[in-house]
Amino acid sequence: MAVGVFDSGLGGLTVLDAVSKRLPDVPFVYLGDNKHAPYGVRDADDVYTLTCAATERLWDAGCDLVILACNTASAAALRRMQESWIPREKRVLGVFVPLIEALTERQWGDNSPPREVAVQHVALFATPATVRSRAFQRELAFRAIGVDVEAQACGGLVDAIEEGDMILAEALVRSHVDALKRKMPTPQAAILGCTHYPLMQEIFQDALGPEVAVYSQANLVAESLADYLVRHPNMMGQGEASMFLTTGDAKRVSDHATQFLRRRIQFEAA
Repeated sequence: MAVGVFDSGLGGLTVLDAVSKRLPDVPFVYLGDNKHAPYGVRDADDVYTLTCAATERLWDAGCDLVILACNTASAAALRRMQESWIPREKRVLGVFVPLIEALTERQWGDNSPPREVAVQHVALFATPATVRSRAFQRELAFRAIGVDVEAQACGGLVDAIEEGDMILAEALVRSHVDALKRKMPTPQAAILGCTHYPLMQEIFQDALGPEVAVYSQANLVAESLADYLVRHPNMMGQGEASMFLTTGDAKRVSDHATQFLRRRIQFEAA
């Protein structure tokens, strides 16, 4: 009955933490492709190939349902995977849609035509690959009209967070917010479009100002997954044990993950 959670590195642990608290009886298998991280600087074909390989590894671990807790993978690979690669008995879900549903105040499964919504000026902070894909804007256009999205590629931020250099990470956040506000001086909402960024949410909020609503994904994805499993209980795979897998050096990744979540995390080789 295990569910897979995939990220290119450690950022998806923010999603794993939220879904584990929301669904404490569900075993989760987490896979970090730390050997090839970060994905945000790779091209779309590379991201697709790596994401498919990681998804297959989670299927082998007994996870028929896999959550791409990686915005770059969700943006650059998911649609292509769903259209031509995923077998009928498996499911792979991304992290964009729950966020956009919250932003546009839609319930899951509301497929009515796009309509005007309260928020009209949105700042998107994401990796370069996610920004290039325009996947957020595409998904948003299915649900809302008249929303101006200004995207800011946050180069270097994932690396700083993964290395635990929070002084550099804070400096980068403030620099990227300044760059965004030169293009969009008064955003109404800001999307943290990378699962690493919730660790810097307070800094984003401080740099943007209290009048800007800041959306991050972990809790929204957790609620969406809980709802999905109620409607699709058959998608619980045959896996029985929670585990942490990595394509990188297991000891080094375990040490960084422990620092990342502030509790002991033990990875093993994928």
